[in-house]
Amino acid sequence: MAKEHETIFNLENIKAPTHNFHDDNKLGEGGFGTVYKCTMSNGIQIAVKKLSVQSLQGMEQFLNEVKLIEKIQHHYLVNLLGCCIEGSERLLVYEFLPNKSLEKILFHPQRSKELDWHKRLNIIHGVARGLLYLHEDSQLPIIHRDIKASNILLDEKMEPKISDFGLARLFCRDETHINTLRVAGTLGYMAPEYVVRGQLSIKVDVYSFGVVILEIVCGRKNATIDCPLNFKPY
Repeated sequence: MAKEHETIFNLENIKAPTHNFHDDNKLGEGGFGTVYKCTMSNGIQIAVKKLSVQSLQGMEQFLNEVKLIEKIQHHYLVNLLGCCIEGSERLLVYEFLPNKSLEKILFHPQRSKELDWHKRLNIIHGVARGLLYLHEDSQLPIIHRDIKASNILLDEKMEPKISDFGLARLFCRDETHINTLRVAGTLGYMAPEYVVRGQLSIKVDVYSFGVVILEIVCGRKNATIDCPLNFKPY
């Protein structure tokens, strides 16, 4: 691992405080795995993404996320602390953000009142700064490919951090776009040219970010079903 704080975690040291990944400690669930809250023996809280054992795509996401996120570090990107590879288990360990995802608060009938206009503007600004870093300022430019409210985590001050780099792709600065053999993302957040022609560029993230901005301003989800997609373009 490239960062000094990254490490290899012991499976038993994670299973015990999560009570063997009990549902009571579940923070969220996606197409390729589940995220759990874990309080370590020293009192430090972490978030653990447990990838589905049966999912080949989950394994691909695991390797992709470790490979990419170890190369980047920014205030508005979630911090990867390490990973665990034991037997068939594949775990990614992140910093714990107490307010969970933007989706959990923004679309909640009561908690959405916590997001005044100042906080909403700060969230928009923070995500924009994170994307600018990924696209322009990081050593290896990265297209996230799955910007959405559930992949924007909030800390105790409601500051945002972009998470989930399982679908992210590296690209060269002199490339206008990448022609992908398989389209992946979430329905409702995907740019039309990417869905139809498989043309991947930073504009895909910008389009998704625009959808998120509309959701933040309106307080309404753009689609009733948050559906991850993975298919070949026409």
